[in-house]
Amino acid sequence: MNVNVKPKGPRVAAIRAVPAARRTRVSGMDRALQVLDHLRETDAPAGGYAIAKAIGAPLSTTYLIIDELVERQLLIRRGNGSVWLGPRLYHFGLAYARSLDFLGEASHQMHELCRAVGETVQICGRDGDHMVVLAMADGPGHFRVMSEVGTRVPLNWTASGRLLVGHLPDSERLAIFKHSAKASPTKRAETNPKALAELSRKAFAERLSIQISETDFLVSCVASPICDLSGACVATISVVLPEHKVVARTAFYAEAVRAASEGIERNLGWRGR
Repeated sequence: MNVNVKPKGPRVAAIRAVPAARRTRVSGMDRALQVLDHLRETDAPAGGYAIAKAIGAPLSTTYLIIDELVERQLLIRRGNGSVWLGPRLYHFGLAYARSLDFLGEASHQMHELCRAVGETVQICGRDGDHMVVLAMADGPGHFRVMSEVGTRVPLNWTASGRLLVGHLPDSERLAIFKHSAKASPTKRAETNPKALAELSRKAFAERLSIQISETDFLVSCVASPICDLSGACVATISVVLPEHKVVARTAFYAEAVRAASEGIERNLGWRGR
């Protein structure tokens, strides 16, 4: 009986031809940034174990990085063992802010608008899927808003959030809202991605976005985009005020905030005189 035996050589070669899975290594710099980003995003001190779990890093590596960041004053250690952002970061932030012509001009217009309308005014920017308050001038009255500089909220909760992505292509806006839209505390913020994408496009085209009690009850916002030479919305300027005031004088606040945003663009050379 003839038995055909296949040679082993090709089989061995075939096995050897399969590439080994590549191992990925996260650098120490990346891990340090992950620690800092986690604290910034959660806006609360945390312990080493919680941080390691959140960023998916080995516990020993996380503790080592935290120790080095504490030593360099990029983090501070609290009495309960948790860590928080350190004073050196604050000084870096101040130096960066001084270098921004944009923020200086925007802050000037912000205070001018605050005096003109007698309400709280904010300059806001985008941080991924969130809107962040970059600067704020408190109005002279008794009305106070809960948000402060550094406050981050989902893009779909605010008038400014919708403007900040309004210049993007339709498909990109839709994709952003699909994965980022969340219900607001008042349950009045729009969460439908298609509706949000259209609201964002329309608001940007009109250079005006208004939200009424979507984030906080009885608190409203009238915002206008600040666009650079390319036409991208790099920030917004907005008036934050009680709901009844914006309902009673919508046109007044809309005109004031549009004029302020256009003034910023002109003074920075982003808009024709």
